[in-house]
Amino acid sequence: MARPLVVSIPHQLGKEEAVRRLKSGFGRARSSFGEKLAVIEETWSGDHLDFRAGVLGQTTTGTIDVAEDHVRVEVQLPWLLGLLAEQAKPFIERQGHLMLEKPGPGSQDSETRNRDSGTGNRDSTTHS
Repeated sequence: MARPLVVSIPHQLGKEEAVRRLKSGFGRARSSFGEKLAVIEETWSGDHLDFRAGVLGQTTTGTIDVAEDHVRVEVQLPWLLGLLAEQAKPFIERQGHLMLEKPGPGSQDSETRNRDSGTGNRDSTTHS
């Protein structure tokens, strides 16, 4: 029998930016955790995600709901993974925070950060 694991991750991004970052973050997660995590199905409907994934040889389903100030993740863990639920919760929270903290290319935050750090477009004229 599946055991639900619910994690709430606060943010200050607003709903639209949080959704954009999570979509980008799911793509990064595929490449980072390829041998341990396989997202089999990912269906976004506005600010709601239904997903099915393979984790350590077990199939799990879940949902992500994005609100203006938090993200709610609910994962239905198969009984074997349910035994590891307490260890999985901090991992899910950490990955969620990482996805929400790192803006993807083209976001206003990354453009501002590039400009402020001096990596944006600059006049390359040298002065003698």
